[in-house]
Amino acid sequence: MVEVTGETTDEDRADALFHALSDRTRRDIVRRVLAGEHSVSVLAAKYDMSFAAVQKHVAVLEKAGLLTKRRQGREQLASGDVAAVRSVASMLAELEQVWRGRIARIDDLFASESVINTTPSEE
Repeated sequence: MVEVTGETTDEDRADALFHALSDRTRRDIVRRVLAGEHSVSVLAAKYDMSFAAVQKHVAVLEKAGLLTKRRQGREQLASGDVAAVRSVASMLAELEQVWRGRIARIDDLFASESVINTTPSEE
């Protein structure tokens, strides 16, 4: 991640969030931890991969801020961060508005071109 004067930019945060959510296993982990706190070892048992691989997925999600971990004895417990998921939804809504505006402008161009092409020309 690129840092600007010691702080992460909004674009860097978006990159981290979307990178974290780009993987199917990580999206599934997020769904599970949003439903309730899970130990990393219980999460690991749900997937056909090593415990270390699941730990790496959890670390990516934690770095992106999509989940938090806490220790309870020997267990690491993971919880989803609803606010982070809402921020992803907010980013997607902003992108949707940009694209809706672009599509509306394209529609307007087609409509105005259609009017120009259907207007009888003077001879």
